[in-house]
Amino acid sequence: MTKKILIIEDEKNLARFVSLELQHEGYEVIVEVNGREGLETALEKEFDLILLDLMLPEMDGFEV
Repeated sequence: MTKKILIIEDEKNLARFVSLELQHEGYEVIVEVNGREGLETALEKEFDLILLDLMLPEMDGFEV
């Protein structure tokens, strides 16, 4: 079964780079660009790993 990773990161270039590298290694990756959407996605689905930025728009990583 493919491992699922959620990336919550507002810097789109960084999120895209990390996402592409993880996908290349065989992981399923979902990217959210702000804390509120990231939290909603994290609560809706199961993930094996969540990579969470602390400095995010709308809701920071500490609040998430």
